[in-house]
Amino acid sequence: MKKFFEFVFVFFVGITIVFGQNQDTIDNDKSTLKKGTMFVFWGWNRAGFSNSDIRFRGNGYDFTLSNVVAHDRPSELSMAYIDPTRLSIPQFNFRLAYFIKDNLAVVIAQDHMKYVMDQDQIAKFNGHISDPAYAAMVQNGQVNLTDEQFLTFEHTDGLNYINAGLEKYKNVLSKKNFDIFWAYGGGIGALMPKSNVKLFGNERSDRYHLAGFGLDARTNINFVFWNHIMARVEGKFGYINMPDIKTTLNNKPDKASQDFVFYQVNFGIGYVFNRKLK
Repeated sequence: MKKFFEFVFVFFVGITIVFGQNQDTIDNDKSTLKKGTMFVFWGWNRAGFSNSDIRFRGNGYDFTLSNVVAHDRPSELSMAYIDPTRLSIPQFNFRLAYFIKDNLAVVIAQDHMKYVMDQDQIAKFNGHISDPAYAAMVQNGQVNLTDEQFLTFEHTDGLNYINAGLEKYKNVLSKKNFDIFWAYGGGIGALMPKSNVKLFGNERSDRYHLAGFGLDARTNINFVFWNHIMARVEGKFGYINMPDIKTTLNNKPDKASQDFVFYQVNFGIGYVFNRKLK
């Protein structure tokens, strides 16, 4: 399944190039998303992350785990995807857009991804630990994370990328009661993860915290029916840097830091408001 979403992401990169070379195919008032138009969107995503180095610092320790592998955690198909009281349980996406010019929108968004460190891995270790029990778990510059005694590390409620961006829209097909718009753009935002971390047997840290920032490039295809109902598929590629990840429940200066690149494919439905037609 992950390979499928990787294929979809590559497909979006391809259509960005193709559509970008054919921007003058349609140009009329009906196919324009005019200034003052708005839309809201809700959807779900799959995401992938590069390997990353994670540095842990606190009283009696300062070490880095290198090339840590992690994946997303999609929810099983259930009523949570359509139950209004549980919509935020799966990996979700929210968009609110306002067109400041014809075909140019400011988009406020939340990307709720889930980042889960693979437990079944051996990570390279560099640094020091003063506690002899946990220092003994490091063998030949490596630590085996499989038994969860040394570390569990997740951003599962979630890896919340709250961002704002600009998107340029272009109509690529216009029929009666049906339009297809292609868009591309970029954004910047803050990371507000709820990190689920258990280090050295301490009580698990599980709280929201402003941890860092992100940058992204995005492209999407939007199918608009009867001028208002939207179906949307989007690909996103970006960079996340979190220098201040909370690892304990107390107010001690214990923290972790990491940075990585990510890709995301999301899909869902929306509604277009105040669409002005000639």
